[in-house]
Parts: sequence; structure tokens; C-alpha cells
Amino acid sequence: MTDGPKKIIDDISNGFAEHGYICSEQIATAVYLASQLEKPILIEGPPGVGKTELANTAALYFQKEMIRLQCYEGLDESKALYEWRYGKQLLYTQILKEQMQEVLEGAKGLKESLDRLMKFEDIFFSEDFLETRPLLEALTSKTGAVLLIDEVDKSDEEFEALLLEILSEFQISIPELGVRKAEVKPLVMLTSNNSREIGDALKRRCLHLYIPFPEAKLERQIIQARVPEISDALQIQLVNFVQGIRQLDLKKLPAISETIDWAKTVILLNSEELDAKLAEDTLNVLLKHQQDIEIVKKEIPSLVSLATETSDGKSIN
Repeated sequence: MTDGPKKIIDDISNGFAEHGYICSEQIATAVYLASQLEKPILIEGPPGVGKTELANTAALYFQKEMIRLQCYEGLDESKALYEWRYGKQLLYTQILKEQMQEVLEGAKGLKESLDRLMKFEDIFFSEDFLETRPLLEALTSKTGAVLLIDEVDKSDEEFEALLLEILSEFQISIPELGVRKAEVKPLVMLTSNNSREIGDALKRRCLHLYIPFPEAKLERQIIQARVPEISDALQIQLVNFVQGIRQLDLKKLPAISETIDWAKTVILLNSEELDAKLAEDTLNVLLKHQQDIEIVKKEIPSLVSLATETSDGKSIN
């Protein structure tokens, strides 16, 4: 990698850090490539590792509007692309009926009546009655936007097919109005928690980025950025404890967001160091399933012992 792209990637990493998002070089590189190649990014990984927050931070960094589409089963084009304002169309129809007599007054024969009707301005299916939804809104933004299609794995395969034209051509086809193509292409990020396999056609249109649970060093940097008031010693203890939990066979492993919440909780309780009682009393912040809490409770003594050691095996106390 030459100095030019390397500097831009470093700038992205530093710029994201200024907004509180500590990212790896891999993440910064993916953002750089997506912006230069004008390709969407499909971001996969466990829940809570910062996939959605990556899009939020990208919008702040690039100073663009953030547009989010939350996916769910049954999502269709009327909620994702556009729909017609039926109430206003109905009012327009009433007005049209009232004016019809004036338009046809004096017409001789059917042909002349039809000619007059054809010349009459018809705006029933026009921009005036179009209600834009997130996808169309992002494509028609004059200044560009960051479009987040969140948890695309929760949508149906039919919705995936709907996305193909948008992600490859940055355009959509509206039968009544024709093709709408983006003047300024949005930066598109799709997230997936891998609850189902994403189709190959969608994957081919995207850059792929997998965000795993962070290593201890990166997680400490994240905690320092999000909870700056925490001491170095306590920060190391909390991160080591969480890293130990992630080695266990649990239903749901604690995510970065939960480590951040736990650090805030410990600070709120005015705790200066981690001990077994503090860990047990606050496990519900880290773990969301009671069976996971019961498993971890049995491991607390060994986890706390591990948490109070640095990487060279010496006590930090």
C-alpha cells in the first residue's frame, strides 16, 4: 500500500476515533474502499460489535445525512422505497370530477371530448403524490447520504431481490414515473447478524466486512474512548473479565456495547477494583439470559483471578 491511500485510511481511523469509534485498520480500509469504489459494504458479525455504530460514525465523519432502514420479516417496497399518498389522490379525484364538466363543455362528439381529456393535465401519479421511504430518499439526496440497511438478514428473500437494482446501479424503477437514478451515490452499509444466509446475488454487489469480538487491546481502547473516566487498572480488569466470559459456552456472549455499559455501571457504583461480589451483583448488565448468568456465577472466582492479572502474569494491584 502506497503512502497516499495509507494516509487516507489513517485519517479515517483517526477521524472515527474523534467521534468515539475505535476501529481496526481492516474496518478503516473497508470504509475507504467503499467510498472510492462506490460499492456497498455488507457488514457481518455477532450482535453488539459495532456494525450499526459504524454507519452512524461514517455519517458524522463524512458529514452526510444518516438514513436508516430497519429490516424485518415482511418488509416490502411500500415501507422501504415509496408509496402513493392515497388520501391526497382521492381529494384530487374529487376535484377532477368537479372540473370535468368545464373541460368537456362545448365539445362536439366523442373524439373531441377525448382530445380535450388527453390535453388535461393529469398529476394523479406524479411527484406531488409520492411519499418517499428510506431507499428512495437516499437515492434522491442532493448532497449524498449514508444509507444503513440494518439487519438485512431479518428480511425476506423477496426484499433482497428488491435491493439488487439499487445496490448495483444506484437506481430504482417506478412504473408510473420511470427510472430514478442517484445524482450523488450514497455510501451504503448493510448489516447482518447471520440469522440466515444472505443470497449470493446480494453478496456479489457488496464489499464484505466481518467484525468479530475485539481482542483485549482494542476493547480497552474502546472502553477508554467511551468511558474516559475509568482508571487504567479497572479498565484492564473489566476487559480481561469479559474476554474470559467469551471463552465460555453461553447462549449469548457479551458484546462491546455491554462491556461499555458494564464499565459505566462500575463507575456509577464508585468501585475502584473488580472483586467477586461486584461481578456477581452486576452480571445482569453483561448477560441477558438467566442460564448464562448461572453458568458464569460458577466461574466468577477464576474469572476475577484472571482479570486481575496483566498479560505478563503479574498482579496489577
